[in-house]
Amino acid sequence: MDNIVFIVTGAAGHLGSCVVQALLTQGRTVRALVLPNENCPEFIDANTDHLKEYTGDVCSPPTLAPVFEDGAPAELIVIHCAGIVSITKKEDRRVYDVNVGGTKNILDMCRRYRVKRLVYVSSVHAIPALPRGQTIREISSFDPEAVPGYYDKTKAAATQMVLDAAADGLDAVVVHPSGIIGPHGLPSGNMARLITLYVRGKLPAAVRGGFDFVDVRDVAGGVIAAALKGKSGECYILSNRFVEIKEMLDLLGKTGDGSLSRGEHDLPHKKSGSMRQRTVPCRGVPRRPRLPCLTVPLWAAKAVTPFTELYYRITRKTPLFTRYSLNTLSENAVFSHEKASSKLDYLTRPLRETLADTEIWIKKAALQR
Repeated sequence: MDNIVFIVTGAAGHLGSCVVQALLTQGRTVRALVLPNENCPEFIDANTDHLKEYTGDVCSPPTLAPVFEDGAPAELIVIHCAGIVSITKKEDRRVYDVNVGGTKNILDMCRRYRVKRLVYVSSVHAIPALPRGQTIREISSFDPEAVPGYYDKTKAAATQMVLDAAADGLDAVVVHPSGIIGPHGLPSGNMARLITLYVRGKLPAAVRGGFDFVDVRDVAGGVIAAALKGKSGECYILSNRFVEIKEMLDLLGKTGDGSLSRGEHDLPHKKSGSMRQRTVPCRGVPRRPRLPCLTVPLWAAKAVTPFTELYYRITRKTPLFTRYSLNTLSENAVFSHEKASSKLDYLTRPLRETLADTEIWIKKAALQR
């Protein structure tokens, strides 16, 4: 293997941990940056002799130096996954400090240690929405004022910062994942909580609307491909396809009653036509009967959301939907990953496979409690 070491920030997160696992599976050497109260998840089990964890915080530059300095001299590729996702429009200093300030600190380190390449994990939310009927593709400049949510603005600002650094000579590539779902994630994210509640038969209602949802493992593959094949200063959308929430729940219902047969799992990959192995049912995990799920129109959900947001603030719980997330589900979310497929050989798997694997993961996690 070549003398390349991959540094992955946010390595305990959903995407970061899958990137680490994929790199180790390829036999790569990985330095994983995790927060003081975190560790890489236990599912990372491939070539762990090639993995070293470092405790640090992207908001604290002194804690970043060891991950860049430690070990024998090597060419460093940094994959910057660390970030905070927010589904509210409310300004949150911590979101800004991590998403913008943390990215600035990583850029400073990349310059100081002359890294071979930086891959910055942005978001499709940094790209301004287009009217319905138009396909959203990569853009070359980003303006925080052109996007609505506070999270969107921080990702747009950080993305432009990375592109400015690339224009100034740093080898840097940007990827824009769409809505990441899939196994190995904690049930704390918006869609992860919705899927978990539905799998457990505890989702009282869902809303109409949809978004582009993509498997975390496919995004991890795209991130690594960007590190190895991407062009400096370029952006690549890592999406899958637009999915109505109702369609997602219908597919989850089929995973629960066992109707996703081998033939439905063994669908061709979107680019290469290769066949994926079917998902094996999780033995010993009881199946909960699916209850009919009420679908609420977006206008009705938006009408009551201010009151539910107040309730969740008082109880200090995370809401399943906010005015921001409902607006996201009602906007045009048709993204093209044609550029990534063409230039990076980026591949996506069928949504039904993602949901089946996610359900198995949720049920296994429940058995381990």
